[in-house]
Amino acid sequence: MNFSEEDIHNKLEEIKHPFINCSLTELGIVKNISINDSNMVATFALPFPNIPIKDTLISSVKTALEKLGAIVEIKITTMGQEELQNFLDLEKKNWK
Repeated sequence: MNFSEEDIHNKLEEIKHPFINCSLTELGIVKNISINDSNMVATFALPFPNIPIKDTLISSVKTALEKLGAIVEIKITTMGQEELQNFLDLEKKNWK
């Protein structure tokens, strides 16, 4: 493994939502990253199924993690009610 958990955390904090002035982790979109050697599974919790920028969000995270030397698998789920409310509050407060 050529990267630490801190490297991953720092890289993810750099990835901002294109329309909301927050990182994807802060918004709860990147819900979890599990690591096994150089393999990672990134779990995305989307606020709504089939959001139009889903592929853009996934690509931004996958590309950043692959630059660290990781092999990245993506899993997708939908936010729960509390997660969604937090997302909507941050969206309202930080819309660009």
